[in-house]
Amino acid sequence: MVQELLTAAVAVGVAGVTYVVAAARVVKQYERGVVFRLGRLYGDARPPGFTLVVPGVDRLRKVNLQIVTMPVPAQEGITRDNVTVRVDAVVYFKVVDASAAVVNVEDYRFAVSQMAQTSLRSIIGKSDLDDLLSNREKLNQGLELMIDSPAIGWGVQIDRVEIKDVSLPESMKRSMARQAEADRERRARVINADAELQASRKLAEAAQQMADTPSALQLRLLQTIVAVAAEKNSTLVLPFPVELLRFLERAGQPAPDRAVEAGPETDGHRPGGRDTG
Repeated sequence: MVQELLTAAVAVGVAGVTYVVAAARVVKQYERGVVFRLGRLYGDARPPGFTLVVPGVDRLRKVNLQIVTMPVPAQEGITRDNVTVRVDAVVYFKVVDASAAVVNVEDYRFAVSQMAQTSLRSIIGKSDLDDLLSNREKLNQGLELMIDSPAIGWGVQIDRVEIKDVSLPESMKRSMARQAEADRERRARVINADAELQASRKLAEAAQQMADTPSALQLRLLQTIVAVAAEKNSTLVLPFPVELLRFLERAGQPAPDRAVEAGPETDGHRPGGRDTG
């Protein structure tokens, strides 16, 4: 009798262990478990950790809640200003409602991908080329709103949408390069003209100052001589003021002849004669 009881107990234990093994499920920290009992959604999503289901009756489907990085294939379209471009993007999204992601949509990843491609084509047609190149933040926000609106019903939340690259035709690239070169040349000419204007004003002020103080011109001449001599040139061309040249010319002329022809001497002496007493 005791042996039969032990055998029954062992059989029950084995059956219990077998049931637990068949019913045991482990949900990871970044997952949620959606249980279907006889094809119908049963309760809320199972939290992470150890959980049990009814073997043969319940079916547990795990849903990943991590942020998914999904590249959007390059889409070719015509902008509002009639320029053909190819634009690709990347979408960051995550599941916030595991039950809705399983029940409301067949494949939420595929659905988000198709919606992102459609929205990207729509954004290309509504935008100008300059907006695609320089105002991407606004376009990213528009894409996020367009994708997030239907994704809410799928239990999916769009975290961020980024336009990665905008490919232009070679002819358009050359045209933009010529435009940029012309704009830079225009700015360079404006800067040079402004520099000439400022220099002319400063030179006029300096000339007025030297005219009021003539000695300043001499000091400036000496500074120029020192600057030129510091270069160790073999030939030095030194300008002289006209006033200095005129002074040297007057200094080199002989003194005027002050001798006058002597007339008859009043004192009785004649040139070359003797005193007649």
